[in-house]
Amino acid sequence: MRYSKAFIQTKASPKNVQDIDKKDDEIVSYQLMARSGMIRKLASGIYEWLPLGLKVLQKVENIIRQEMNKKGCLEVLLPALQPKELWEKSGRWGIYGKELVRLKDRNDREFCLGPTHEEIVTNMVANQINSYRELPFILYQFQTKFRDEIRPRFGVMRSREFLMKDAYSFDKTDKDATKSYQDMYDAYSNIFKNCGLKFVIVEADSGAIGGNFSHEFMVLAETGESSIASCECGYAANTEKALGYISKNNNAELEKIMEKVETKNRKSIEDVSSFLSQNPEKFIKSLVYICDGKLVMVLVRGDREINEIKLANHLKSTDLRLATNKEILEKLGVEIGFLGPIGMDKNKIKIKIVADESIKYLKNAITGANKKDFHFVNVNLNRDFKIAEFVDLVLVKEGDNCKKCGKTLNFSRGIEVGHIFKLGTKYSKTMGAEYLDADGQKKEIVMGCYGIGVSRVVAATIEQNNDEKGIIWPFSLSPYQIGVICLDIKNEELFKIAQNIHDKLEKAGYEVL
Repeated sequence: MRYSKAFIQTKASPKNVQDIDKKDDEIVSYQLMARSGMIRKLASGIYEWLPLGLKVLQKVENIIRQEMNKKGCLEVLLPALQPKELWEKSGRWGIYGKELVRLKDRNDREFCLGPTHEEIVTNMVANQINSYRELPFILYQFQTKFRDEIRPRFGVMRSREFLMKDAYSFDKTDKDATKSYQDMYDAYSNIFKNCGLKFVIVEADSGAIGGNFSHEFMVLAETGESSIASCECGYAANTEKALGYISKNNNAELEKIMEKVETKNRKSIEDVSSFLSQNPEKFIKSLVYICDGKLVMVLVRGDREINEIKLANHLKSTDLRLATNKEILEKLGVEIGFLGPIGMDKNKIKIKIVADESIKYLKNAITGANKKDFHFVNVNLNRDFKIAEFVDLVLVKEGDNCKKCGKTLNFSRGIEVGHIFKLGTKYSKTMGAEYLDADGQKKEIVMGCYGIGVSRVVAATIEQNNDEKGIIWPFSLSPYQIGVICLDIKNEELFKIAQNIHDKLEKAGYEVL
């Protein structure tokens, strides 16, 4: 391929200086993809893939396809336009949120542009499969997905339209589903190795997809959006899922008499801890959430932050948010900053109380007195208040210990490029995907789903492989494998030699520029 015919439009071209240096996109992969003529921005979060970029995208796609086919998976192509009825059947139409791109046709029927394809593929299988003899199998596709991101950023890393490989396994039993999951785990490991990436596999939350078990494949990069907690014992999880072990308070001080003290106009942990000359670790922070319309009080140590994903999962909540000061005043008669668990069982509004595990080990703690400008000091669990359940509800942070071995956790950053889920019967149950077993009994198909952000892999590769001169492609993804440069194109003999080298290399199967 001659450079002059390759349609490589770099930033050096006068018409192509648009938007490349826009602040929201100040990430190495976007800068280099735009400057080298791989992509062009059409609108916020929407990109045109030019020939150079498409070559890399297709190479990632081919590596994925080879590994999927090795595992006996079958390729399909499903519609991007999906009817509302199927999403209502699964229960996700009302809960997926504003990221779901919704639209109507000329007959006023409602549709969405698919951000994922669980509903479509499950419905298709439900209408096709009857017998246990037809199971198991895994279907996969390469499909454009649409998500109306609140703030598209980082180029193709978080865009509103992107290419994804999604796969779905269909099995008779949970044991069979575990084998399919392991097959995809192994295939994904090979895919990212073949792409030349350094990656880690971490435990992850299942999010809107659902299911009870999942892993993320993270490309290690300082610019990654995700934080990873890991330990030398082998434990690794993203911080949405990670479990930390907080050391017990083993001090020998005796329990003191609880007192109410005035803390006028001091609401925050910082202000009250400074006023009382106590560390934030001594505080019981009380937060009130609205969980599916009901009040829930959550207790956490004063120096810790609530992990709302852990909290929502524990409460099995589909709609969780912090209560406003107005709502708390109306329901509980207390301002934010003076809330506490003591006496809440006597409140006319019955409120569920959930406590993080760190509360167990506090001695002579400080908490709000449920009265404006007052706090309790020397508060002790079981004597002054009781808690029915303790759960790990906090975000892990530097200094936390591994839940498995007790050693200090390490933290790094990563870019999620793949995610695998064990779905169980979440979708097959709601969408009627059943089979008849050997005894003629109806059983629900056990499912798994497996995604790779194909366009995201390209950006993640660049984030991990670049220097001050530009992109350093792994050989397997390089758009052209060999460059032939004729130093003097006016020298006919030299030009013929260069052309001859080009032709022989192409004939040998290399991609030559």
